[in-house]
Amino acid sequence: MKPIWIVDDDQSIRFVLEKALLREHLPTRSFSNSRDVLAALSTAADDEGPQILVSDIRMPGGSGLDLLEKVKAKYPGLPVIIMTAFSDLDSAVSAFQGGAFEYLPKPFDLTKAVELIRRAVEESQREEVSEERMDDAPEMLGQAPAMQDVFRAIGRLAQSNVTVLITGESGSGKELVARALHKHSPRAGGPFVAINTAAIPKDLLESELFGHERGAFTGAQTMRRGRFEQADGGTLFLDEIGDMPFELQTRLLRVLSDGHFYRVGGHSAVKTNVRVIAATHQDLEQRVKEGGFREDLFHRLNVIRLRLPALRERREDVSMLTRHFLQQSALQLGVEPKRISDAALVWLEGFAFPGNVRQLENLCHWLTVMAPAQLIEPKDLPPEIGVSRADAAQPKPVAAPMLAEAAPAHSTPSYFPEAVAVGFLARSDSLQEWETGLEGEAIALLGSGRLDVWDVLTKRFESRLILAALANTKGRRIEAAHKLGIGRNTITRKIQELGLE
Repeated sequence: MKPIWIVDDDQSIRFVLEKALLREHLPTRSFSNSRDVLAALSTAADDEGPQILVSDIRMPGGSGLDLLEKVKAKYPGLPVIIMTAFSDLDSAVSAFQGGAFEYLPKPFDLTKAVELIRRAVEESQREEVSEERMDDAPEMLGQAPAMQDVFRAIGRLAQSNVTVLITGESGSGKELVARALHKHSPRAGGPFVAINTAAIPKDLLESELFGHERGAFTGAQTMRRGRFEQADGGTLFLDEIGDMPFELQTRLLRVLSDGHFYRVGGHSAVKTNVRVIAATHQDLEQRVKEGGFREDLFHRLNVIRLRLPALRERREDVSMLTRHFLQQSALQLGVEPKRISDAALVWLEGFAFPGNVRQLENLCHWLTVMAPAQLIEPKDLPPEIGVSRADAAQPKPVAAPMLAEAAPAHSTPSYFPEAVAVGFLARSDSLQEWETGLEGEAIALLGSGRLDVWDVLTKRFESRLILAALANTKGRRIEAAHKLGIGRNTITRKIQELGLE
């Protein structure tokens, strides 16, 4: 992580902030005047600049406001926090349009100062601002017919400003699609701003979206622009829109209708020109029926719907994506890229990947760090892929078809191939193979010295059996219970106990 630059002619201020930030594992670099800061910036490469700049407003050799203007010329997306005495607050606020992230009045509470700096760090890492280079966005990969349909849809929507609703399971790449829609649209030169409405506390979300005026609530010491203002002239991506609080949905509907809104605590309407792209993994029609989502907002968002396929629906892309992510992981870590054997790829292609592409990417990071050799074999794969010691010893495993229906995104990891559970229900000739795999897994666990082998294997077996039955019945629990020969209450209780909701 790049350091936080602290600029203040008061040595005690620099010392206190340095120590407080280091306790939070945030690296720092300090300067006593703006002249030294500008000299350091002039010799720093783009990737060597500050993560955050915290500057006093009154210093010998140049004010913090002058420094703010010059820093923004080189790093327009850099969050700058201005420290100021109360007597300087008016002049600091007048420079807000110059790009200051926030103001820290002196004397400040150290805990609150650290919280503010951490919030600026998190925002700089999480959100993309108007100066983001869209050329740096990750490529979307896919040869599967389902992904080709997505690419064609992006192409058709390239010159449109129409509102788009992206649906798909968690981890399937909805934000990548939103970025692609922005990159190939007439708004490509404008900002792309993303916000996950499910990740922000309910009482803060309104301010994050619409901004707030000074004094609107406790702690609102300055006026602050919200995401709609930041995205003016560009695209606003509202991720997990299905989790937006009901009372905020009315305000969002108003903005989508006429492009006007009010900051929290404000009395003057603000006009914004924003293309909204929303995304959700939820069934919004069902949310409307349940009263959790406004029907008029749903129809306003659902102008064009783009469904992103789950990874198990594009298994032919697993090989290409795996090699791509292994290359990316090696590049990030500065190591030689690892290769993966055909036998290991068979296991990956047969895994359901409930976490979708994100799960595969994380797995490739794990393999880059943890796999002992340059060539990844089945025995090197993590336990959730389901490769037992007996399976890993075989020269070439048999391909295991993915489940046709979605496994719950937060289901427990599967330690047996999906084909084992499906085959147990559908093919009697797989019984011996299944029993052999179970025996091998039991022997491996017993040999490891564990004392909970019964519970571990029972939970794994029941989880895969229930998931296979639900896949067979397209999620209909009563029918799945009937096919399994258990009661409706039993399958409901088991789903809850095993974390399969």
